Amino acid sequence: MTKGRYIGLASAIVLFFLPWFVEFPGLPVEGHRVLGIFLAAIALWITEAVPLHATAVIIILAEILLVSDKGILSAPEGFEPPSFRLFFGTLADPVLMLFLGGFFLAHGAAKFALDRNLARVLLRPFGTSAPMILLGLIIITAVFSMFMSNTATTATMMAVVLPVMSTLPPGDRMRTGLALCIPIAANIGGMGTPIGTPPNAIAIGALARDGISIDFLQWMLMAVPFVLVILAFTWVIMRQLYRFNGKRIELSIESTFDTSIPAKVFYVTFAATIVLWLTTKMHGMSSSIVGFVPVVVLLSTRVFSPKDLQSLQWHVLWLVAGGIALGVGVGRCGLDAWLIGLVEWNSLSSTMIVAALALTALVLSTVISNSATANLIVPLAMTLAASDGIAVDPMVAAVFVAIGCSLAMALPISTPPNAVAVATGAVRTRDMALVGIVAGSMGLGLFLFAGQWYWALVGVLR
Repeated sequence: MTKGRYIGLASAIVLFFLPWFVEFPGLPVEGHRVLGIFLAAIALWITEAVPLHATAVIIILAEILLVSDKGILSAPEGFEPPSFRLFFGTLADPVLMLFLGGFFLAHGAAKFALDRNLARVLLRPFGTSAPMILLGLIIITAVFSMFMSNTATTATMMAVVLPVMSTLPPGDRMRTGLALCIPIAANIGGMGTPIGTPPNAIAIGALARDGISIDFLQWMLMAVPFVLVILAFTWVIMRQLYRFNGKRIELSIESTFDTSIPAKVFYVTFAATIVLWLTTKMHGMSSSIVGFVPVVVLLSTRVFSPKDLQSLQWHVLWLVAGGIALGVGVGRCGLDAWLIGLVEWNSLSSTMIVAALALTALVLSTVISNSATANLIVPLAMTLAASDGIAVDPMVAAVFVAIGCSLAMALPISTPPNAVAVATGAVRTRDMALVGIVAGSMGLGLFLFAGQWYWALVGVLR
């Protein structure tokens, strides 16, 4: 364990006990208890003194012990403690089932090489021109990241371009362009669907608890047009910054699809799940229920073995569950209203409030996990939107926080795809910072300028 992690752990312990010895006016006793959990979670998520998913389960256990009906402390007078089942239930929240279905599809695509073969097939129409190859990589990576994890998408696309990068001279700027466009496009593309990135699921889960439902197609309608504009802007910038010194780029586009029975079962399941997600209004099943369909089919048909189950990203599900539990505790114990009351939000316009939430999410997510950021800010944003005198739609508040988290891509530590790109040796931090800041700032400005207007136009906003 490093010195930094020891410091992080010590800070978390001190912050946890701080509200037990310092009285904060206006905050009830149960709120003090949750404030300690909240502050400790911030310290652990920022320093990663323990793994992110470990912090998530610490939150669940701490809330059960301190503020649930089965806790080790007596309930404060006038406070009706929530059931301990409420906190345990976050480990099986419907949003997690949606994400689990996405993980099954992503793992199956890698298992049967569907992702790599599709990438090669889809790259063929873009020819051998450097700008067009760059555009093809950006588009295909973004589309893949809508239905697969951003990290898995980046690894897949890197496998396609690394052989090409090795043939380019060390000083050729196109080496950087090829390696950098993939994580940037993966981060942007992840905004496009509910399963594209954990902050999206966290926002959807928080909205669902407040009775606001966003289905798969609605989210895509809200996000994909903006994703396309940001991707086009990114391509224009990158083709100017990373010009190719040669005339042609030859990519390996040979593909051989697996034609075994298990592979065919997976292909059909994959396609059927996507269709069901896009037609939820027609058949009436929620996106979470549809997400559970591939889980049942692929396990029942033995397409997925116990070894495949072990390979799934369970830690991400636990991280999201911990965030949901933190939101429940913050809301049920009055901490959210107390934190919101520390700032005179009524003096700000609705646009300024939304901008402040999104910008806070972007800045914080640049240096810590975007999932951890969403876990911390989304519940507060929802409470703020529901406060008296605040003219901000709760859906707008939650979605803008999720968008702000996804647009944070300026540093190698901002997202796992960025770290993968830096590991190739072709991307310097200053290159990533330049493109990440420009694309992120442009994307945030675009959402702030046209987001609510467009959502009202297409009928998504109430």
